[in-house]
Amino acid sequence: MIKKMPPQPEHTPFPSPERAIYGFVLYLGSFICLVLYICWAFIPDPWLHSVGFTYYPQKYWAVALPAYVIVLVLLGYFTYIASVFINTPSLDSLSIITDEYALPQDDMPLPVDAIPPLYDIHVSQVTRQLY
Repeated sequence: MIKKMPPQPEHTPFPSPERAIYGFVLYLGSFICLVLYICWAFIPDPWLHSVGFTYYPQKYWAVALPAYVIVLVLLGYFTYIASVFINTPSLDSLSIITDEYALPQDDMPLPVDAIPPLYDIHVSQVTRQLY
């Protein structure tokens, strides 16, 4: 007996109410964190002590943490670019000349008036034609 799957809801680009609430909460949380960070970085220590805030990180980290994050992001970009260069085959490799989709697919029957699918011509055939 084949069991039927229930119909799936249609995907739309509009956010669902739950996603909208999550997004708003994340927006508020990030805004509050930004305000706290700016207050911690720019308000002098005696003012923070007079309000009652005595336990917080050193002001050094207000500058060092963003600098470390920027360096890590740049390092990530360079690592990605380096991995692309490492995984790219050399120019004399046969894998850059042809691949498994380059040959014509004869197993598909085509109507008489149909345009055949595109495929790469083998290098030896191109050489014979040109020279």
